[in-house]
Amino acid sequence: MRIANHDNRAALVIGEDGDERVIDLATASAGRFGPDPDSLYDNWSELLSWAQDLDIPAATSTPLDRARLAAPSPRPRQVFAVGLNYHAHASESGFESPEHLPPVFTKYVSSFSGPDTTVTIPDGGSVDWEVELVAIIGRQTHEVSADDAWDHIAGLTVGQDISERITQTRGPAPQFGLGKSFPGFSPQGPWLVTPDQLRDRDDLELGCTIDGEEMQKGRTRDLIFSVPELVAGLSRSVTLYPGDVIFTGTPAGVGAGRQPQRFLQPGERLDSWITGIGSLHQTFVAAGRATD
Repeated sequence: MRIANHDNRAALVIGEDGDERVIDLATASAGRFGPDPDSLYDNWSELLSWAQDLDIPAATSTPLDRARLAAPSPRPRQVFAVGLNYHAHASESGFESPEHLPPVFTKYVSSFSGPDTTVTIPDGGSVDWEVELVAIIGRQTHEVSADDAWDHIAGLTVGQDISERITQTRGPAPQFGLGKSFPGFSPQGPWLVTPDQLRDRDDLELGCTIDGEEMQKGRTRDLIFSVPELVAGLSRSVTLYPGDVIFTGTPAGVGAGRQPQRFLQPGERLDSWITGIGSLHQTFVAAGRATD
């Protein structure tokens, strides 16, 4: 099942390869689910059961408009972002690979956006890219085991942890949350995909390009801490709530790890993708230019 935030309404996505259509969930369920996308996660198990019996051919659908898509979980109570969760990325960043739970920081919800956006480069900024698999929690979770963690995950989506490296790293102490939370710095989408729709939920290919040039390419089987291990590890410290968002880490190939370093420039286009889920498309402009 694929669930989209389409024009700020929860929608079921049907169709493939650019011919997708959406079924408005509030309309199809006679008000039982939606229209607010956030409300779905508080009733996730019930939604899954109801959707199994939905007569999709008989349901009213409309063409999907990517310009109307927003983050699948637009207002989570908590956002977790994980660093150094691929060995090669830890190495290019100048760190040893983590032996316990990787470093965890946040990205603020004000930076959330949908899959196709225009993003402003802050004045004097060094803006970097980090394609990531994003997991969205579907059940309240505390002290869950890794073996059971997939049952607490509503689904997966594509995310970009766009990062302004000067703000992120300048002292006296790093400002990871601020450096990664400028407007538009957390695009997600194009929709949530439930794990059962994926051929292998633990081995997905992900990558990104700038103006068609490959920057990152990896597989989630190479995560140091897998998605269920991250959920289990986080849940040992905090309670995870339905709709919470977890950025699971990025593979090697970021701009700050290159020699010489390379950062995004006005006019460039960043395309990010995960096989089986979908793609994001960001265009960058200089400060002072209008954004979407």
